[in-house]
Amino acid sequence: MTVGFLGLGVMGTPMAANLARAGADLIVWSRTDRGNTPPGAVRARTAAEVFGKAGTVLLMLATEQAIDEVLAGVDVSGKLVVHMGTTSPEFSAGLNDKIKSRGGRYVEAPVSGSRGPAEAGELIAMVAGEPADRGETARVIAPMCRQTVDCGEVPGGLLMKLAVNTFLISMATGLAEAFHFAEAYGLDPGLLRQVLDAGPMASAVSRVKAAKLVTGDFEVQAAIRDVLKNNELIVEAARRRDVASPLLDVCRSLYAETAALGHGEQDMAAVIHGLRATRRPAP
Repeated sequence: MTVGFLGLGVMGTPMAANLARAGADLIVWSRTDRGNTPPGAVRARTAAEVFGKAGTVLLMLATEQAIDEVLAGVDVSGKLVVHMGTTSPEFSAGLNDKIKSRGGRYVEAPVSGSRGPAEAGELIAMVAGEPADRGETARVIAPMCRQTVDCGEVPGGLLMKLAVNTFLISMATGLAEAFHFAEAYGLDPGLLRQVLDAGPMASAVSRVKAAKLVTGDFEVQAAIRDVLKNNELIVEAARRRDVASPLLDVCRSLYAETAALGHGEQDMAAVIHGLRATRRPAP
């Protein structure tokens, strides 16, 4: 069966490449042609061409608007449409209804992981939809993922993704604040990194972000603008359930400030620029 993949951005390009390397009969499309068609894949001229040839189509599109625009002019009848990006759970639930009303099948499978895990095929997918469709999706996306987690019905996958990102954002921002604090006292950031990497709080994420904070190399793994979007989705979802989100409220302001300073396309570790620009509250 031919698999379609829409969206060859920071995450989508390595994800599609892993599918192609695994031998999938892959047809891809992206709004911008950066010359990044994975070896072994065929590049379509339009999204409609992908839907015309593929039985399963994976979406790794950046925004809800982009998804709506792409799907507006295509025939999804008989197709399994898998939404792998991050949007609001409400949008995904509505998309589920739209796809099914047009004769298609729908699964959401947002992933946890940034560009590095995407390149290594080490993403964690949170799959939600009809039981048979969840199983079929897990088989298709296996080359991209270290693990797929069954999250039940839509929008269980995206709700789980927002919960995961709550921890990710607060953790990475706290790490940047630790380096900001050390900087203010003239501590050696390399030594701080050494202590953190050796200690019980170390993780794959903290090691990558600490290295960036030491070197000042903010080449993107997860961009400030994307983290801000995810942060806003979390805060909005918390408000709908009257759930307290004090950490993410503060993080949203810091990422917005960092983006306003011109660092939106840099890695999320660049939030330290937002911390440096933030005034200390009066005692």
